[in-house]
Amino acid sequence: MISNKQSSSEKKIRVGISIGDFNGVGLEVIIKTFLDSRLMEDCIPIVYGSSALAKEYRKALNILDFSFNIIADANDANSKKANLVEVWKEEAEITFGESTQQAGKFSFLSLQAATHDLASNKIDVLVTAPINKNNIQSEGFDFPGHTEYLADYANVETPLMLLTAGDLRVGTLTGHIPIKDVAENLYHDEIVTKLEIFEKTLKQDFCITKPKIAVLGLNPHSGDNGTIGTEELEIIIPAINEAVSNGILAFGPFAADGFFGSPAYKKFDGILSMYHDQGLTPFKAISFDEGVNFTAGLPIVRTSPDHGTAYDIAGKGIASELSFRNAIYVAIDVYKNRQDFKELSSNPLKIKKARTSKNE
Repeated sequence: MISNKQSSSEKKIRVGISIGDFNGVGLEVIIKTFLDSRLMEDCIPIVYGSSALAKEYRKALNILDFSFNIIADANDANSKKANLVEVWKEEAEITFGESTQQAGKFSFLSLQAATHDLASNKIDVLVTAPINKNNIQSEGFDFPGHTEYLADYANVETPLMLLTAGDLRVGTLTGHIPIKDVAENLYHDEIVTKLEIFEKTLKQDFCITKPKIAVLGLNPHSGDNGTIGTEELEIIIPAINEAVSNGILAFGPFAADGFFGSPAYKKFDGILSMYHDQGLTPFKAISFDEGVNFTAGLPIVRTSPDHGTAYDIAGKGIASELSFRNAIYVAIDVYKNRQDFKELSSNPLKIKKARTSKNE
């Protein structure tokens, strides 16, 4: 058992992992990630699924030199192995590349079990493998995606979907909604709130003291002074001005094409896009296979790879585990940064004295 006296930098983080849609690449990238036993030096992986399913998956992909430590409860996890909590016993039929009702059912059971253990403090962070947003829909899951489900579970009204890769961090104002509904879901107060959440997460989760945040416009050329739309003049600019008056270093609005088409995006610690594809398309063009989806604004730490189920390559053994591995590392780093931030905020003199002593 890990001693409570260990500092956040020494403690092994208990990483809970939901398997996502088993007909996609979720289990493949999970297994490939933990084939490298060095990850167990920093964390205790706890996957929520089925031992029979994992066995069939490994057999189908010819991954023979790996096995999970099967446990009934997360509290029984072995700190030196990749663990799997047996969530269900029912036999699963793997049909790679296909969306099935059973895959949706089990992806929710996995997520539900992991989320419950996160709330019960049996795990420290949650990393979610990709789901199919259609087949997971059920009485227990009536949400556009993970972000909204976890926000509802945590009773948080305004989460922020944040994609991160190195120093590139892109958040979205609106989430999983149709393009035709974006403009009517643009609100002054929502922009200010998202900028506040963005600034807070950059400080407490990414250790940036004075973060600079770029805000993208909605319309081409940011509306060209009202010629191609008035949302910038009526909503976005006033919201930026209010955020600035509150001490947030927010800049913009910038036209998305020119902003990402030049080195301008490298000058900011965070970028707030107005809608999903406006931010995620350039992000994935720059960082695909490396990026991580992090849900900011929640009291818990949740990350995921920046790709989907990848049905087109499922079962072929060619999926890259890089994004999923990075999701593990980001979750660990954010958890430690958040613990250190809380400690520093509660007693800054003690932390300063301790750091001074180390340098003496």
